[in-house]
Amino acid sequence: MCDRPDRGSAERGGNVMDTMDKDRDIPAPKARQLWTEEPARRRRLPEPVRTSAVRAVIIVAVTLVLAMVAVLCTFAGSWFAFPAVLTAVASTVVATWGVLDVWVTRQVWNQRYGVVSRPSSTAREMRRQRRRARKEAVSARRAGDRGRARGAAV
Repeated sequence: MCDRPDRGSAERGGNVMDTMDKDRDIPAPKARQLWTEEPARRRRLPEPVRTSAVRAVIIVAVTLVLAMVAVLCTFAGSWFAFPAVLTAVASTVVATWGVLDVWVTRQVWNQRYGVVSRPSSTAREMRRQRRRARKEAVSARRAGDRGRARGAAV
């Protein structure tokens, strides 16, 4: 006899659908999504900054591979050790330039298109105090001028 119930019932002359009819009251499983969208924790980098960052990562990765080749060739005593070391040194200079390029590109982007800074509450308060002092100075001067205009003795 077969261990699967649908085949066994079909072999005994029963209908294969009999087994499936019993499960009609069970709801069909909902289609699950592969992933759920979550809001990003940080905003995406601007396009020029991201481009320079990807370039820098690739350059640094190649530099690390060249440095490893240089070290291994040096340990093996290969003729390729000297050119590999020279290439690794040159690549280190280029990698430094690549990382600095990311930093400079980010700074330029922030200066051109960055968030418009608003004065902080302390700066606002200092401006209010200066305005008050100017207003009081102007009103005191006007009051002094009014007194002289009325014929006050000098």
